[in-house]
This record gives sequence, C-alpha cells and structure tokens, in this order.
Amino acid sequence: MSNQLLKRYASRIQRLIQQHIVQHSIHKNYILNLPAIGNFVRIKTFGMIEEKTQILLMRRERKMVRMRPYGMCPHFQSTPPTDHRPPHQGSSDGRSRTDPKLLLLVETAYPRLGRELAETLVHNRLRYKMEVAGKSLPALTNLDKGRYSVIVFENYHRYLNMDKWNRELLDKYCREYGVGILGFFPPANRHMTGVKVKGFPLYLHTKLSLRDAMLNSASPVLRVARAGGVYQGPFPGDDWSVFTANHTTYEPVAWGSNSSGGERDEYIPLATVMQDHGMYDGISRVLFGNGLNFWLHRLLFLDSLSYLSKGLLSISLERQVLVDIDDIFVGESGIRMWKDDVHDLIETQDRIRQLVPGFKFNLGFSGKYFHRGTWEENEGDDTILENVDKFNWFCHMWNHMQPHLYNNETHLEYEMSLNKAFAEAHGIPANSSYSVAPHHSGVYPVHELLYTVWKKVWKIQVTSTEEYPHLRPARLRRGFVHRGIKVLPRQTCGLFTHTIYVDRYPGGRKKLDESIMGGELFQTIVYNPINVFMSHMSNYGSDRLALYTFESVFQFIRCWTNLKLVSSGPMELADKYFKMYPEEIDPVWGNPCLDQRHLKIWSYKKSCQHLPKFLVIGPQKTGTTALYTFLSMHPNISANIPSKETFEEIQFFNGRNYYKGLDWLVTS
Repeated sequence: MSNQLLKRYASRIQRLIQQHIVQHSIHKNYILNLPAIGNFVRIKTFGMIEEKTQILLMRRERKMVRMRPYGMCPHFQSTPPTDHRPPHQGSSDGRSRTDPKLLLLVETAYPRLGRELAETLVHNRLRYKMEVAGKSLPALTNLDKGRYSVIVFENYHRYLNMDKWNRELLDKYCREYGVGILGFFPPANRHMTGVKVKGFPLYLHTKLSLRDAMLNSASPVLRVARAGGVYQGPFPGDDWSVFTANHTTYEPVAWGSNSSGGERDEYIPLATVMQDHGMYDGISRVLFGNGLNFWLHRLLFLDSLSYLSKGLLSISLERQVLVDIDDIFVGESGIRMWKDDVHDLIETQDRIRQLVPGFKFNLGFSGKYFHRGTWEENEGDDTILENVDKFNWFCHMWNHMQPHLYNNETHLEYEMSLNKAFAEAHGIPANSSYSVAPHHSGVYPVHELLYTVWKKVWKIQVTSTEEYPHLRPARLRRGFVHRGIKVLPRQTCGLFTHTIYVDRYPGGRKKLDESIMGGELFQTIVYNPINVFMSHMSNYGSDRLALYTFESVFQFIRCWTNLKLVSSGPMELADKYFKMYPEEIDPVWGNPCLDQRHLKIWSYKKSCQHLPKFLVIGPQKTGTTALYTFLSMHPNISANIPSKETFEEIQFFNGRNYYKGLDWLVTS
C-alpha cells in the first residue's frame, strides 16, 4: 500500500476518532472494535494521530496488569510494630544535666557528609551546633549544665587523633554528664584487613562491597528501625568499613554480607554499625562504617541519637497521613478514571486502612468538568458519586481556575457557589472546612480575596500548600495561620498530572521503587510527624501509579520501622500541627519577587515595584521616626503614607499591622 493511500486512510480514521470519541457520541460496541484500527494507524502513519487520541487508544488497548504493591513481611510473622518508648532520662529527679542539643564536629566549612547530617537534623527539627574540628573545643558547659547531649564526629579519626589535653577534656565531659559519642569512619582508599582502632579493642576491615542488610533485634539502640528481616540487595558504593572486636563492650547493631569476596565469605555477617556500651572506658558510642548513603543507616542515625542522648534527641513514633486527590472530574479525555479504576480505588483504600487506621482518600472536586470525558470516563464519574460516602471531600474550585487571577470578590464568590451547589446536588459533603486552591494559588503568596471568600462560602478553617516558604528544599516547608485559616505544609509524592504510565515515569519503575523503598517518599513520612500528600485524579487511572505508590510505601514502613501510621481529618491535623509547632503560627512574609514560582501565582495587579526597597527597623524612642522623616525628604525616595491613627510611619512590624499581610503593606 502506497504512503499516499496510507495517509488518506489515516486522515479518514483520524476524523472518525475525533468526531466520535472526543465528542462522546460513538456507540460502545463500535469503540471496542476501534483499537485494531487505531493500532494499524499508529504503526503505519508515524505519529499522524494527535497525542490525546493516541493516549485514549493506548488506554483502551493496554492490558491492565496492575503492579503488585510491596509485599507483606513474612519474616516478621505479621507481628505489629513494637511500641518503643524513649530511654529514661539520666537524673533521678527527672531533670536532664544536658540541653537537648548535639555538637556536630566536621572536617571543613563545606563538608559533604556533614551537610547530609545537618539536613537530616533540620528535617527532624533536632537542635544542633556545627563546628569545624580544630585545635580547641567549643565551650561544653554552661554553669553546671552540659550544652550538648551527644557529640557527633563526621570523621571519627578526628576524635582518635585529638591532642591529649582536648581528648581528656572531652572524655571527662562525656563521663561526668552521661554524654555519648557518635562517629563515622570515612571511606578508605584501599582494602585493609584487621586494622586496629587506635586505643580500643576494635578492628576495621575497609574498602568492601556489601549486600543484604540485617538488624540486630537485641540491640537497645533500635527504636524507629525495626529488626527481623533481611533487606536483600547491594549496599550503595564499594567503600564500606566493617567492625570486629574482642571485648564485650561492643555489640553489632547492623550487619551486611560481603559481596566482593569469594563464595565462602558471602554469608558471613559483617558489622556495619557497632555499639560501644561504655564498659571499656565509661563512654557510650555508636560507630558507623560509612555515611548516610544507605537508607537503613539514616534510621539508625536517628535511633543512635535517641539512645545516646537518653531520649533527649528523639522523634515521635506516630505519623499522621492524609492523601489528597486533586482534580476530581478534571482532565482531558484519555487520562481520567474509569469505573474499574474507582472500584480499585475503594478496594485499595480498604487494604490501606489495615495499615493506617482511619484512612480515607480526600477528594478535591471541580464540578464544571463532570461528564466531560468519554463514555467510559463518564461512567467513572458516576461511579465516584455512587460511592460518595466512602471518601472525604473538599472544594477544588468550580472551574479549576487559579484564585489569584480573580480581582473581583463577586466573581470569585460566584465560582465557589457553583461548586457548592454542585456538591449539594450530588450529595457530596460540603462541611469539611478544608480546601486546596488549584496550583496552591492565593494561599502563599497570600491573595486576600481568596481567604475572604473561602470563609464566606465554605467556612474554610484549614488549607495546605507546598509553597511556604518555598517549594524547595522540602525539609524547610512550614505552616502558618492567616486570618483564622490554618495553613499546613503539603508534601509531594513524586507523581504529577502527567505521571500516568510506569514506563513513562522519569527513571522508570526502578526510580519509583527507590523512592518508596527507603528513598525520598519513605524519608518524607519518617521525618514528618504530619504528612498531607498531594496527588491527582490522573494518577489513579491508567496504570494506577498512586495506588501502587501509597500502598507500597505504607507496607514498607510497616515492615522496616516501628512507626505507627494513623489518619485524621484536616481539622484534627491542623490542631495537632500547631500544638506541636506553636512557633509557626505567625507567618513570615517573604518577597514574592525572589521566587519565580511565587511570581506565577501572584496577582498581575500586584507589582514588585510596590514592595519596599529599604526598611527602617528599630525599637520605639530610638530615633527611627526622625530617620524615616529625613529619608523621605530625598526626591528619589518615596515613603509610605503616614498612618491615619498615629500620623507617623505605618509601623508594619508591630503585631496588629503585620498580621494584615503584604497586600495591606503595599497599599498603605
């Protein structure tokens, strides 16, 4: 068949597909016969069919083989996680002799491992002080109290090779105040066997490749990490050090097996993390044979801090989880949910509830796009509404338009009222007091109109965003309260609106599994006591990646940690969050013009030119008003309009004015 004839066939078939599939007027039986034609066209026409139509045909042709989530833990014999408690604090009267803070001694001002350690501490909100290890130690005491409850060495050789004066001073402090030492042995340049650790009955074997990690269930160090199984697979890197000892003070915390030696060495357990009980010199220690590249050692790092500090540097063992599904009823034809997708959503939710008590998916809907798909997708919309009581719900704007684009309160109120009327007409609960704006628009940077209309139409009390104070780094996301609405930090799960097929996932399934099994998603849950996750309706159709992702990560956490996963509604989460972090209630207003993402969700009527270029800040009665007045006399300096109440400068940073936000400042 000639290319010209092929093009004619392709053109005719393309018109049929566009007219009947996209406009939803095709008969069901005819649709089911179309894939053969579609497959023929896709092979022969070299991409002549539009991408949207190709996705739709792919969905119909694709054999739906659901990815199996991470399996149960047979090696744990289905026993629930142990409810460990932090160790008792040191003194008999319940008062600690040290502050809940650690001293991190690093090699240089810009250390690689030291930076990883510091980032982990920040993510877990553990107090620390970083110092470059030099000729002298920083002050260790304040009057009769120790400043630090754990001393951490980025390079343990620094401790071993300290001069006599500083070494005796540090050891005396550790013994007197019950302070532990945590150390990391840096990678060695060559393979060495049985190298004695200076001054201790401990020996190092270096430059090894390891695999198959296992934890010592008898170790008192374990708290977050859960022993009982073997994590099969290679350790990252080929520069691991392992420990052997000939003194009872030492006890392995974790093992690996040698994958770089011969067959005889393969199944011999080698200690990668070693605990020193302090029976040799009166000081408790935990030593690591490498850094934090291996996810399991990140857990052991946190557990070691808790153990060595006698509970002062501990994280909670409870994790609150809420999974939002944005864009319900939104999406182009070909990426929306079908009836069987909804049924699988419900079945997976039931299974997840066995791992996370109280769990329900939280659905954010935009009513305008109801029944805007193919007949299969419209059937999926109907199935969602038939099971409306099985989910929690929140408003996601009627037309999925970003609120910062509205500058008229009446228009914004009308759009929200349409979504509320849709909810009432279809039996969707409209009393959750929670909402999320499309693209987090208007939440931060604050669009005051959104907060006003949210409270007026939906009585919103809680929302969430990934943009405060910035999207990256995720460890610095925080919450705040503005105009009575509590804003929670929102987390990403690695899935976005376009992430619908596993073979199109960036990096493939291997990359997704790495995030689940000890990687970014796993660490997000471990490090954050309260997790509000963002996902999208398209992630639950096609290959149903979101179902695979969340069920797998919850199961993996159940297998390898003692964390207790629970789920609550947004109101309860917000109350717990700000009770846990009351210092975050007051917002910290940043400059939207310094973040390109913030500029994209900032009203076009607001200008960077309206923000102050220079601030005069100082306590009252110190001459700030005079300085402000003199500066205002300069012809190239424009100042704020004087306050109508004080007839002086507006004093933005006093409490009352500050809480009014940047919109008030730029119009004053």
